Amino acid sequence: MQVFRYRAHGRKTPRPRQPKFATGSDIMVHAIRIHQTGGPEVMKWESVEVGAPGPGQVRLKQHGVGVNYIDVYQRSGLYKMPTPFVAGSEGSGEVVAVGPGVTDFKVGDRGAYAGAPGGYAEERVMPADRLVKLPDSIDYKTGAAMMLQGMTVRYLLRQTYKVGSKTTMLLSCGGRRRRSHRLSVGAPPRRHRHRHRQHAG
Repeated sequence: MQVFRYRAHGRKTPRPRQPKFATGSDIMVHAIRIHQTGGPEVMKWESVEVGAPGPGQVRLKQHGVGVNYIDVYQRSGLYKMPTPFVAGSEGSGEVVAVGPGVTDFKVGDRGAYAGAPGGYAEERVMPADRLVKLPDSIDYKTGAAMMLQGMTVRYLLRQTYKVGSKTTMLLSCGGRRRRSHRLSVGAPPRRHRHRHRQHAG
């Protein structure tokens, strides 16, 4: 499993060990659990047991995990969560087991999801209806990073307000030098002249 878009204070994540199989269909894997709220130091790399998927569930071997602001809010205590909990709610991976009643996925399918708590784990059980199939043309890294952002864009541009060819939008770009750009949807791109300054070495 890889974690994308986040690295706490330059510290390396411990290398995952090979999972140890427990009795029956349960297996032992590693996950990042939070027992109390606080800074990044409260995230603990621990062994957890993952059971067989129940009705309507799949077990996913994760290859990528997205990290979002809501994860920080939950870890810090700004958003209340029952402890202990496995952080994260976005990721991608391979289906390794399916529960009763699941017809849209089979073992070996690739998928990605958002909004399913328990994401910071090597392997997890989750509702099948929160998973979407990941085409071969999209790698796991992109799949883990795109879901929440993609859904946000869709509801803003298609449901909150349906953007059309005559829509004008104001886009605000963050960073040290905050800039706003006026964008006319459907209009031909404008050419900008860039001035280059030469600095004495």
